[in-house]
Amino acid sequence: MSEYSFASKSALKLKGVDPSITKKKKKKKSKDKDKEREREEAQQAIESLSSDEPQVKEKKLTKAELAYKKRREDIEKERIKNRAQFTHKDKVEKFNSYLNTLSEHYDIPKVSWTK
Repeated sequence: MSEYSFASKSALKLKGVDPSITKKKKKKKSKDKDKEREREEAQQAIESLSSDEPQVKEKKLTKAELAYKKRREDIEKERIKNRAQFTHKDKVEKFNSYLNTLSEHYDIPKVSWTK
């Protein structure tokens, strides 16, 4: 006999809880409907591209919006450069030196990259 042959296979019964209450099962979405929607969207996209009228819906950005976007990109590039500057070993050494400066009350074990 296996160790689990005496295990109960029924649901857990709790005291003070009405056993007649059951969880509602979620309805499964049919994959066919999703496929049909994708086909319809694809057909609509093809029809809109083939129509004779060019649909222009370009949003013109203001000077302030352009400047904001440019500044955000510059800041992001700087962040990436700063993060890529140090290797993992350098980061670990910097962290260990920081831990050495802390008082022992806040002592954390040092990080080691070799074992």
